Amino acid sequence: MPRDKVRVLFVCLGNICRSPMAEGIFRKTVTDAGLADVILIDSAGTHAYHVGEPPDERAQAATGRRGIDISGLRGRQATVADFASFDYVLAMDYENRENLHRLGGDNARVEMFLAYAPDCGREEVPDPYYGGPAGFELVYSLLEQAAHGLLADIRQRHLRIA
Repeated sequence: MPRDKVRVLFVCLGNICRSPMAEGIFRKTVTDAGLADVILIDSAGTHAYHVGEPPDERAQAATGRRGIDISGLRGRQATVADFASFDYVLAMDYENRENLHRLGGDNARVEMFLAYAPDCGREEVPDPYYGGPAGFELVYSLLEQAAHGLLADIRQRHLRIA
């Protein structure tokens, strides 16, 4: 079924730290590139720990310092339907990639988000939940790098623009 938008889903464990930060950062990256009308962005968690809750205050602070407001986002759990709905399903770490594989079987679209930031020296976005503000700052930096790489991939593969 043809779609009018490229659809991107960011996934972490509870959908209150890494994935909503990624959603907000990527939304800004896409908006700044003038492509908000052709890319749909969402986030989810592999567990239902925080369904309906806003992002962690430290995540909101880290993004807010850069002019990105994620306070209106609410946690939701990833579903089997997401595999059919999204072109990109991007896990923050190996545990969540495995959780997604268990949820939806062998889905080739489940990727590690940091694969789009090969120069960052990491494969996983660390979970900052049990740490302090410095962890959220590191996560912000990693997510921002990967957001630019992801947008470049979408431009090349789906939009045919450089």
